[in-house]
Amino acid sequence: MKSLLIFSSLCVLLVESKTIIEAKQSVRKFPDGFIFGAATASYQIEGGWDADGKTENIWDHMTHKEPCLIADCSNGDVADDSYNLYKRDVEMMRELGLQFYRFSLSWNRILPTSFPDKINEAGVQYYNNLINEMLKYNIEPMITLYHWDLPQKLQDMGGWANPHIVDWFADYARVAFENFGDRVKYWITMNEPREVCYQGYGDVTKAPRLNMKGIGEYMCAKNLLVAHAKAYDIYDKEFREKWGGTVGITLSATWHEPEGDMDADLAETINQFEWGQYAHPIFSETGDFPPIMKEMIAAKSAEQGFYRSRLPEFTPEELELVRGSSDFLGINHYSTFLVRKIDERDSFEVPSYWDDMEIVRYQPEEWEGGASSWLKVVPSGFYKLLHRLRELYDNPPIMITENGFSTRGGLEDDNRVSYYRLYLDAMLDAMDEGCDVIGYAAWSLMDNFEWMQGYTERFGLYEVDYSSPERTRTPRKAAFVYKEILRSRSLDPNYVPDTTVMTIDGVNS
Repeated sequence: MKSLLIFSSLCVLLVESKTIIEAKQSVRKFPDGFIFGAATASYQIEGGWDADGKTENIWDHMTHKEPCLIADCSNGDVADDSYNLYKRDVEMMRELGLQFYRFSLSWNRILPTSFPDKINEAGVQYYNNLINEMLKYNIEPMITLYHWDLPQKLQDMGGWANPHIVDWFADYARVAFENFGDRVKYWITMNEPREVCYQGYGDVTKAPRLNMKGIGEYMCAKNLLVAHAKAYDIYDKEFREKWGGTVGITLSATWHEPEGDMDADLAETINQFEWGQYAHPIFSETGDFPPIMKEMIAAKSAEQGFYRSRLPEFTPEELELVRGSSDFLGINHYSTFLVRKIDERDSFEVPSYWDDMEIVRYQPEEWEGGASSWLKVVPSGFYKLLHRLRELYDNPPIMITENGFSTRGGLEDDNRVSYYRLYLDAMLDAMDEGCDVIGYAAWSLMDNFEWMQGYTERFGLYEVDYSSPERTRTPRKAAFVYKEILRSRSLDPNYVPDTTVMTIDGVNS
């Protein structure tokens, strides 16, 4: 019976995917006002790890101390050398015809002591140069304040587990708003809190690798959400009227599908633990962590002998500060998992995030995938995710801040082209049915340091030659296809690009 249920779920997903593929035979238009861009992050592309006064962050510290924690024993010391090659980066944006470019600031490059007592003018100038070069060609900057590269000095004092980080982050945000807010209208406070907290504090799969399962990730989550809200509040009260920008947060949002008919509640539970943990406090009418999380963690904590729940509580003032603290919901989406109840095959550490849920997730081997072990091609999951967000949070404006496909390299990337077309088609289906999706950023503009995987996995529209001192960037086939989508503002499944030369068409010049 169990195998029959699994087979049934697989068949449903395959039929849904086939339906989407068949729907792609006609050209589809994107609505007026919808904006297209591409995304990167500071540590992944900038290099210049100690250039011009920049100090050490947690990824510098980890990769220098234990290089081979990274798959290829590499680091971001030079990466794509965007610290020196930013004009080439902007040239690529012009070649693609981007309307916006999402990048992150390096906290250490701007505030070398981690605090506002010393502002590094060289770091500020680097970002001014990049912003001004983009605006010269009508490309809107979209700044992420925090994309995983915490100053090591702050980590030494507890990092996101220390409640004082709310003020540390608020001070950093204010400095960024003061220096760049006159030209930057799109702000994102945090990138993927789930990865910051679960992977870095609960587990060991991202820096700082604290391995404090069932405790560290929840302490981190609460402090990060309050820090986000404090930064939003600062912009709202001090800068919005003057500069008229918008401030949001970006969440990783994987879709979870039940293995069988009896597992629907499990799928909803894991969705609430994974992305509802961060969305519910901000976007729901009531605020606070999702009720299912609060109930399950409190019950488990009591069973385990804790005097209180391992999930920290918001004060009434914090709850109100966090609730509603975002102008849009940024979503990074890549893939889908099936879920089932734990059984005798499974064992989790106690306490831990997964033991709190009592859920296992997995992806069938037969699903088509990318170079990343977790990236399977299931566009129907993207469609369902957007619908569920619409239902849960009263159809908030959604910005797709990352979506993309990994390979091992090479310019002929038909599987990446197919992925983009399938996922954009699924997104259009959701939009046609009322989901308020306002923009889309491809991950990534170019190959970069892919965190624990180093340079072994490539997400770039442009291939980067890391053997070249010039870090030569070359457009892949997907870059030409994406360029045509942006130029025509349509999704044409039959378009075959001429990949012999990439030109600037003058759209943004």
